[in-house]
Amino acid sequence: MRLRLLLCWLLAPGPALAAQQWTALESNTRAEFRGLHAVNHRVVWAAGKGGVVSHTTDGGARWQADSIPGAEGLFLIAVHGRDAQRAWVAGTAFAAPSLARIYYTGDGGKSWTLQYENATKGVFFDGMAFWDARHGIAFSDPIEGRLLVVTTEDGGAHWNPVPPDRVPAMLPGEAAFAASGTAIVVRGKSEVWIGTGGANRARVLHSADRGKHWAAFDTPASASAAKGIFGIAMGRRGRAVAVGGDYQQASASAENLLLSDDGGRHWRIAPNAGVVGVQYGVADAGGTGFVTVGPGGSALTRDAGTSWTRLEGPGYNTVNCAKQSCWAAGTEGRIGRLTLP
Repeated sequence: MRLRLLLCWLLAPGPALAAQQWTALESNTRAEFRGLHAVNHRVVWAAGKGGVVSHTTDGGARWQADSIPGAEGLFLIAVHGRDAQRAWVAGTAFAAPSLARIYYTGDGGKSWTLQYENATKGVFFDGMAFWDARHGIAFSDPIEGRLLVVTTEDGGAHWNPVPPDRVPAMLPGEAAFAASGTAIVVRGKSEVWIGTGGANRARVLHSADRGKHWAAFDTPASASAAKGIFGIAMGRRGRAVAVGGDYQQASASAENLLLSDDGGRHWRIAPNAGVVGVQYGVADAGGTGFVTVGPGGSALTRDAGTSWTRLEGPGYNTVNCAKQSCWAAGTEGRIGRLTLP
């Protein structure tokens, strides 16, 4: 879904409720980020507007920012790094004509190989994720009523579409949001979840076999063309958090936080004290911890969403965690690091 976020909607953060805060880092670019992946506490990849990719190999002290040749007209909405050398990015065109691509680097971003391209009318990538170095998945807004889902079993050398009849039919107007790259999340060796919106209710799609077969689960959250689930994260013992809201009402907090205790089959709308305004991204922070981010600020829970603490710092689009650190990225090349307690 073509989520054009207005920068003037950024909200002033409320009073700090804890000493924890984001440490601002210099990404060496002013491009807007929506893709982010922390490989470990030292190696982090970020990707965004204009085909820009920035990465660090020393825990954020220095960042190398580059533009992928030929991707200047794309918004890179997702990135997955395996280490300091290998990474994949998924990009899409926010304006006509339709175009979606996946690129790969094996030399730390010095050069990139185009692995997948689709120019079918209506194609629009919303997310990409990998279970391991060989097995990955990416998906697009619906084409002829069903999500376009492509998977790889050889590190991206070949990306193959899942037969449309194996993907749940979309509700009228249903799609996903390319706000943070967290509308899709994988776990273990084969499970994957996708959050949707755009229709009259938000749903969560789940596959236990790397996208070959799917089930759709309703949530109690309403949706619309600008409203739904923007991010989803899976924790331990079936704990899950989904975030979203209405990006046209950035300060509204209604239905911006959903919780599940059974791996995403059943959801409930949660009290959102500390989670203010529309939320774009969410990440598993280890144990029963999750971090959620949006243009108006971010919040941390250590008890699977029962209570939340607002974090000091600006708004962000996307978030990802590794070990005892979380990383967030957003507009104007903004990147922050949070050290977990």
